[in-house]
Amino acid sequence: MKVEQILQSKGVDVFAVKPGDMIADAVSMLSEKNIGAVIVKDDAENVVGILSERDVVRRLGEKGKDALAMRVHDCMTPDPYTCPPETTLDEVMAMMTQKRIRHLPVTNGDKLVGVISIGDVVKRKIEQAEQEAAALKQYIAS
Repeated sequence: MKVEQILQSKGVDVFAVKPGDMIADAVSMLSEKNIGAVIVKDDAENVVGILSERDVVRRLGEKGKDALAMRVHDCMTPDPYTCPPETTLDEVMAMMTQKRIRHLPVTNGDKLVGVISIGDVVKRKIEQAEQEAAALKQYIAS
């Protein structure tokens, strides 16, 4: 299975903020949309970072509630790892594990086409395992 297939089934909605936005506004978006990360785009719509729950928690640990008044560019992870749509599920899983990341922007050239999360990957791996088990049961039964 490839990333493009995951995006086809889950959708390609991407929630983004600007580097100059307030952390408090980004946190509100994370909460409202029930997501774990937002993409950070500049005025030209280029991906310049990613802001995850983990990034926010680190800043809260350092600065307390004052972190909410910071700007996104002071808290985000700049130049995030990305993958193209033709990346396989196993490749994404390996990258997420090795890099210790839970969200991965999907880009086609310079264009952002979606985001996948570790939850998306785990869900698809479980579906694959269930399909394989069902096929084996069918084979044994026949």
